[in-house]
Amino acid sequence: MKEKRKGLRLKGQMKQYLKWPAYYNAFWLIITVVMFAVDIKAGIFMALAEGVYLVLTVIAYLGFKPNITKMLVEFGADYSQVQRHMLREMEIPYSLLDMDGKILWTNIEMENIFKGKDVRSKSAMALFESFKPEYLEFDESGRNEFDVEMEQGEYRVVLKLFDMRNSEESPLAALSESSGTLISMYMFDETHVRQLTKENREERLVTGHIYIDNYDEVLQSIEATRRTLLVALIDRKINKYFAQYDGIVRKLENDKYFVIFKTKYISKMQTNKFSVLDEVKTVNIGNGLPITISIGIGMGSSTLVENYDLAGTAIDMALGRGGDQAVLKDGNKVYYYGGKTKSVEKNTKVKSRVKATAFRDLIETKETIYIMGHHIGDNDSFGASIGFYRIAKTIGKDAHIVLGEVSSSVVPLVEAFKEMEIYDEDMFITGQEAALKMTKNDALIVVDVSRANYTEYPELVRRSQCLLVFDHHRQSTDVIDNAQLSYIELSSSSTCEMVVEIMQYINETVKLTKLEAEAIYGGIMIDTNNFINRTGVRTFEAAAYLKKNGADITKVRRMFRDDLNDYKAKAKAIENTEVFMDEYAISVCNAQDVSSPTVVGAQAANELLNIKDIKASFVFTPYGDQIYISARSVDKVNVQVIMEEFGGGGHMNLAGAQVRDSSVEEVIEHLKDIIERKLEEGDI
Repeated sequence: MKEKRKGLRLKGQMKQYLKWPAYYNAFWLIITVVMFAVDIKAGIFMALAEGVYLVLTVIAYLGFKPNITKMLVEFGADYSQVQRHMLREMEIPYSLLDMDGKILWTNIEMENIFKGKDVRSKSAMALFESFKPEYLEFDESGRNEFDVEMEQGEYRVVLKLFDMRNSEESPLAALSESSGTLISMYMFDETHVRQLTKENREERLVTGHIYIDNYDEVLQSIEATRRTLLVALIDRKINKYFAQYDGIVRKLENDKYFVIFKTKYISKMQTNKFSVLDEVKTVNIGNGLPITISIGIGMGSSTLVENYDLAGTAIDMALGRGGDQAVLKDGNKVYYYGGKTKSVEKNTKVKSRVKATAFRDLIETKETIYIMGHHIGDNDSFGASIGFYRIAKTIGKDAHIVLGEVSSSVVPLVEAFKEMEIYDEDMFITGQEAALKMTKNDALIVVDVSRANYTEYPELVRRSQCLLVFDHHRQSTDVIDNAQLSYIELSSSSTCEMVVEIMQYINETVKLTKLEAEAIYGGIMIDTNNFINRTGVRTFEAAAYLKKNGADITKVRRMFRDDLNDYKAKAKAIENTEVFMDEYAISVCNAQDVSSPTVVGAQAANELLNIKDIKASFVFTPYGDQIYISARSVDKVNVQVIMEEFGGGGHMNLAGAQVRDSSVEEVIEHLKDIIERKLEEGDI
């Protein structure tokens, strides 16, 4: 022990303290020299005194150093015992790890977590599933943190680097130089805190709106004497459903309800996919139409007011997607449930009249009107643009159609308009030209699309301070949400049908030229597949209006006849069709040699529906750096929810999507996985 003690070296502050006598000796030596210079006798006296002080200092240093060292060692040992005891008895689970994550030492609480099992020399990554290798890599802070769940509860784990070489806090650090770096691991039990947090979150109130989609139509389909009973049965279904979740339902109007309940019940509603949607449909006392409702739920915000606003946004989305569904908006996340019922055509044109009036009021205050459709404009997009161009001109406004790449069937129409002298040379402009011209006093009309990124020139949507959106597709999560006027009518066959109805409610009489009427008629004809799909009474009324304005139906049909190469490509796609699960037709349209591959792909998808027992068709068309998917179905399959998985959208029976950075084979396999999953979940 003595040999070891002799080898110990003092350092730190203790070493500095023991150097002070030497500093005093040097000081008195200087004084002695000065005294010799002043007076020799005084100098001799100081020299003798300095000598005595030096002898006493050496004796004291040699005599007391072993005792000081002994006391420090004993104190260090005692302090270390106290420290070790405190760590062992500390109520927080604590352990030391090496830089590879191997446990070197644990205290009693850590041993209790593992029920007394000795875990020393075992890897922490093997003991904790959520302990990842990257947690052993530290940044400048020297700290990492993660959560673990164990049988005993939930813990927050904190890892800290512990550099023994830089530690001078321990008494032993003054005597010995340690080396090496360790990791100290603390485990903080947060089971109770998280339980309280969870309970607090689950007790928060969720708000919701419930609308009856077809209230007027259903009441008109039943005898007057039974209408009160029908409404009572609907009320009972809605109240009964939310009563089981401790919810409060209040009727605001004949077809509108407000509901409030606790967050903890939302998971159960999600599990049964808001079964009230289907329960309401069972109400039938002779009504000719099934009753459908839309539900908008808002949650995830800290205040009830914010949740109420989210619920308002959610119900708008549910209605914009065709109704008969529940939309849950949890902060920025959106979840959809239901939506299996095809949109029913509204016989009333009240909505069209209201929108037409609002539309006129808005554009009358603007200087220039810009009209823009979606990328690679089709006949519906182009025809609707022509319709709004004529309305703007009738009101006396300068107007431009933003046009870029278009489908082959649109090219002859564009050339025909350019050749007619009655139209301005700048009737058609590019997106870049429009961006340079547009001012804050101008308006932008977006047609046949409600998603900014799918428009011909998305930058215009961001720049415009007056946006008007007209579309007939189901809305998705990334819709244009800053429009001054948004008219989404899912029951319309096409946007061209919508613009024809608006024309009839503009105060001035809108007079179409023969070419304009044919362009709009062509949009309706293409979108309805020659008046076969999504065609209602109002569709034929719009067609009749266009015929009255000079549209030559025979000329339009002749204009849209297939090119021979297009027909061959379409036939090849049909020939190579794969039938998945006996009901879903899947094909690839390699139409590189045709002018409009996407149009050919869409036509092939339409043709595949004519095959017996086929419920839905999906045609993949590689074009440029993207894969275009055309999806079609009969009434029973909702292809829109399938296309939304690819970031697309559309209607229940007609939808599409665009996919980048994937091969056709990968996208087809993904489609099959989606179909299988959606069938299991009952979503299509």
